[in-house]
Amino acid sequence: MKEYKILLTGTVGAGKTTAIGCVSETSPVMTEVPNSDAAIDKERTTVGLDFGQLTLDNGDRVRLFGTPGQARFEFLWKILVRNALGVIVLMDNSRPDPLGDLSMYMQGFAEALRTLPCVIGVGRMHRHSVPTLDDYAQRLESTGRVFPILDVDVRSRADVILLIDTLLMQLEADMQGETE
Repeated sequence: MKEYKILLTGTVGAGKTTAIGCVSETSPVMTEVPNSDAAIDKERTTVGLDFGQLTLDNGDRVRLFGTPGQARFEFLWKILVRNALGVIVLMDNSRPDPLGDLSMYMQGFAEALRTLPCVIGVGRMHRHSVPTLDDYAQRLESTGRVFPILDVDVRSRADVILLIDTLLMQLEADMQGETE
């Protein structure tokens, strides 16, 4: 059995806590507190980390760690990404500048993303169709990065599993490339 540490990060309200909660086989550990930031229209917010785990069909275990979304917690991002095998970035397409948000996370995790695989999950596209997935891809390309970008609903177990599977497929491809 292998164990994988995967980090979920992204904007406040993008659904990190929800995503972990919908796939975790154990009661997720959450550090949500009442929100005191008037700029954020959300009742509760994560201030430490979220944690959950699931077992894949082959018996491998995935440990999911969720970060707080606010940039002021960037110091925690650097701690939580240690020993991660990959990063899932969740974006909220209903925010005022989702492409700017993406750039902030690409900068905040720039060092880790030099070597780690990454998947971008974009939520709320059914109500907010702009920017498109192509716009996200162009923004990534402008920074010299290419990562899978998926339209997701973090309340859907299947969508969250798809994000995890996509990340693990990148890991497998990287490992096969190293052995050839």
